Amino acid sequence: MRFAVIMAGGSGTRLWPMSTRLRPKQLLRFIGGQSLLSIAVGRLRGLIEPAGVYVCTSANYADQVLADLAMLPANQLIGEPMGRDTANAVALSAAVLARVQPDSSMAILTADHIIEPIELFQNCLRTGFETVEKHPEYLVTFGIKPTHAATGYGYVEQGESLGTGGSAFRVTAFKEKPVESVAREYLQSGKFFWNSGMFVWKTRTILKQLETHLPESYAGVTRIAAAWGTADFAKILADIYPTLPKISIDYAVMEKAPNVAMVPMPVNWLDVGNWNSVAATVNPDQSGNRAIGCELATLDSSDLLAVSENKHLVATIGLKDMVIIHTPAATLICPANKTEQIKELVARIQKQYPDQYT
Repeated sequence: MRFAVIMAGGSGTRLWPMSTRLRPKQLLRFIGGQSLLSIAVGRLRGLIEPAGVYVCTSANYADQVLADLAMLPANQLIGEPMGRDTANAVALSAAVLARVQPDSSMAILTADHIIEPIELFQNCLRTGFETVEKHPEYLVTFGIKPTHAATGYGYVEQGESLGTGGSAFRVTAFKEKPVESVAREYLQSGKFFWNSGMFVWKTRTILKQLETHLPESYAGVTRIAAAWGTADFAKILADIYPTLPKISIDYAVMEKAPNVAMVPMPVNWLDVGNWNSVAATVNPDQSGNRAIGCELATLDSSDLLAVSENKHLVATIGLKDMVIIHTPAATLICPANKTEQIKELVARIQKQYPDQYT
């Protein structure tokens, strides 16, 4: 059986003030009235059976996720009592799916991207499944062809063909987020792809690699999964999961595993990680202004992004290249080229107003 697990645990600080600890970005309905999570689930339609789609998220978001995804049964939601980074989210999901179907393949997918066209995404995912079913010792990642020398993404280096018709390649190396000069070298070489954070593998293979490279987490999730579906599950999960070492799947396994392959994914891939990327999902008016969920009235203003969740009127005079985000609790106004500082601003707000606004 083929499973897909959508990772939806992050809070999305850079999309404050809409995204907060109580309402994460993947559940905000600012992309054509849909949430990023529902869009991610929709990309799997016709490829993965509904019974094979799982969501791994914070237990605090469980009710919101189930409300957003009316078709998702509660037993296909894996709730983390606290975030322990991606290695443990993967480990817990794999251990649970191994209980459901031991001889399964599983995809790890993200809930914070816009990926088009869907048909090409599905073809690549299908290739990933076929690769690990033919070569079960391999872990497959998906590479996005870089369009610029990005310093915010990890990179994978493409090696020789795995012998699957030129659609999958051995990975020579994983490289973490580089400085700009190194990123330019990667871009010019033509051998490096952005690490998409999406994977496919046989469930038993990733568990074996976790047992080898992250034995404490493997032992912990094995104990947790043994209680899956029982009355003791919640307590065992709450007791064990917070004790697991916090580490990413890239550091814990992917950089160390002996057999890693990459399937290039030549799609339009937008990481919706800040307000500028949200702006890219909306068609501008003739002045370059974009509005989501609000009315916008401007005078001598251009290249604005205005977002509200209650049909608020945003009116501006003489503004250019600005981001204006309105919620009932807080309003953000900043230059578009300063949105990467929102995370720093949120940290300051948390100190100034503990347990409020964030």
